[in-house]
Amino acid sequence: MGWFYLAGAGLFEVGWAVGLKFTHGFTRPVPTVLTVLSMIVSLGLLGLALRTLPLGTAYAIWTGIGTIGTVALGIILFGEAATAFRLACVGLILAGIVGLKLATPG
Repeated sequence: MGWFYLAGAGLFEVGWAVGLKFTHGFTRPVPTVLTVLSMIVSLGLLGLALRTLPLGTAYAIWTGIGTIGTVALGIILFGEAATAFRLACVGLILAGIVGLKLATPG
């Protein structure tokens, strides 16, 4: 169950990271509230995942999911650069996530 919590935590991390862009420095109330709620859910799910998963593995995967998702949405929503080098670096992060999952029992 810890892996499901961790995946959800990572997805909500993407939500709050992208949400920060829409808050315009916390000056827009609705995006700000949604961003803060996403932060709370993300940390809550990470806390639940840490009941059964090692801290280093869970934290690295949580931030990795957040990084990959945020980069992808930055490209899609905000027209950020999608250069081969940038995508290769994201691929390295993905490889690290897969490696940590394979190296962690349970």
